[in-house]
Amino acid sequence: MTTSVRVSRPASVPRTELHVDPRFLPLADRFFAMYRQPQHGGGALTAYFRGEKVLDIWAGWADRDRRWDRDTVALSFSTGKGVASTVVHRLAERRLLDYDAPVARYWPEFGAAGKDAVTVRELLTHRAGLHKVRGLMRSPLDLLEYDAVVEALAAAPADPRRLRGPGYHAVTYGWLVAELIARVTGKPFVQVVQDEIAGPLGVDDFWYQVPGQHRPRIAKLFPHINPAGLNWELTSNVLSLVGPTRGLAEAAMPQGFDALVRNPAVHDAVMPGWNGVFSARALARRHRQRGQAGRPPVPAQVHHRPDVGGADPRPRLRPRYPAAVVPRLPPADLRVPGAAAQRDRALRGRRLRCVRGPRQRTVAGVRHQPARQFPHGAR
Repeated sequence: MTTSVRVSRPASVPRTELHVDPRFLPLADRFFAMYRQPQHGGGALTAYFRGEKVLDIWAGWADRDRRWDRDTVALSFSTGKGVASTVVHRLAERRLLDYDAPVARYWPEFGAAGKDAVTVRELLTHRAGLHKVRGLMRSPLDLLEYDAVVEALAAAPADPRRLRGPGYHAVTYGWLVAELIARVTGKPFVQVVQDEIAGPLGVDDFWYQVPGQHRPRIAKLFPHINPAGLNWELTSNVLSLVGPTRGLAEAAMPQGFDALVRNPAVHDAVMPGWNGVFSARALARRHRQRGQAGRPPVPAQVHHRPDVGGADPRPRLRPRYPAAVVPRLPPADLRVPGAAAQRDRALRGRRLRCVRGPRQRTVAGVRHQPARQFPHGAR
């Protein structure tokens, strides 16, 4: 395991300075082309390649009258599952929990309703049989009450289909993992995230409960989650009655969820399956640390594709550069012509730092020297 000393942002890095390795300019071009107008939203992209930072860029709008900047953070939905899962793996590495032990060993109430044999490995691979969030609580606002939700999950029976294969725990996964972590450590989940991830990395931007002074940094623009713009309640009710889509509605479409995701109160709650607020820079640092510790690089958007064989408790991942992306709104067609012009407009008024280039380069009409490298931990 490698750790970094907590440092403040170097004074030499202004809020408008972007970081681009010349080898990755085509990727930067495509990224900038995604955010051409306020209705396209905004986003940030940070990537490390072979341990070196090659991209730290952002573009677009965080609100209708506010541009996305270096310090913008975003509600990142299922990206938070990967952060929570990382904590579990760190605890397992120190032998504080066993993947093949019953969850009830650490969380006794979990063993109710015949779940005493469900293991930590099965929970992490979406085989706990507790994917149903629809109908779990009486009202949408009840989902904000962490203690009540984990009590309801502990008391619920497991879906018997779990023995035949995994079922994606789209929303409930976060509560299950968070409570497991809390029981193992004896500390609140959010404190463990700070102790195990944010603190060692020297990066504060890992939040499930966002401190009040940082809430103005949160991007406000993101799409309505209604499928095809349809009424959420009507659509979710219909899907819950149709065999092929029933599981989707059960796991990811609780009543009133479309309004709940836009409720500022979600930033007071702990719902790690979807309410994590991060910066792309923080996520990339986390993935870089895992890779440097001798593990395979972890992509920014962790794809929790349950392992059908059940042999590996870690989420199935696509081998990519350890990059972190906080997207806003559905991406535009990246094949649009004039991507370089879009980049120029996106960079107007900003400094673009090109790194690792053998010569001076001209980007967005401004001539730049290759950037000097900051000391370890200050990047």
